[in-house]
Amino acid sequence: MKKLLIVGLVGFGLLGCATPKYNYLATPQNISKPPLNSVNTAYVGDKMLEQGVFLEKEALYVPETTKYSGYTFNEGYYLKTGDDAKGSYFQAINTIPSGGNLQKNFIVDPFKAVMFDSSNEICIITVLNAKACTDKHNAKLTKIGVAADNFFQQTLIYSGRVGNKINIGYREFSSNLARPAFNNDVEYDLSESKQIGYKGALLEVMKATNQDITYKVLKNFNKVD
Repeated sequence: MKKLLIVGLVGFGLLGCATPKYNYLATPQNISKPPLNSVNTAYVGDKMLEQGVFLEKEALYVPETTKYSGYTFNEGYYLKTGDDAKGSYFQAINTIPSGGNLQKNFIVDPFKAVMFDSSNEICIITVLNAKACTDKHNAKLTKIGVAADNFFQQTLIYSGRVGNKINIGYREFSSNLARPAFNNDVEYDLSESKQIGYKGALLEVMKATNQDITYKVLKNFNKVD
């Protein structure tokens, strides 16, 4: 039985071993965007204004589906968990909207992490700490902004135009979850004023259709204590 297991591991490219590390810690940053006095365009459903505490996390970006040795790297960002002398380690399953996720067929061992090693190979780390690596990929190291847990974020979202009126959605998030009691949808009549405001934020609408809006940021939200 042990001989069959070894043959199986070699046959599927599972050579060497590695233990995932969890020593990476991202630093929270206060984010307010777009910048003041900037002119921007947002489409229906897009964020027009965003403020809060976010984490700029290191990640492995896989731009296209990559298959190797019974495993599939789906397109997306794999968030970093740690480093050692062998390379960097990343989550195999990610919950962020643009997160990448690893999948397997029924024959190979379950996985527990993704690795980018010192030879620029991407690797699967199995529950047995075996690893399968390939250099046939277009993955790269990068950074991505992620809403920080236990922190507060505010956004304005464009919801379209009907006649002279535009609709803007206000959302508050805490611990990455929407706070329903603090959500609101507001209607503004552009025939009365081209400036719209909410909770201290002030925007000047330059053009608005039922598909997109072009606007200038005059003020962002008031800071929340």
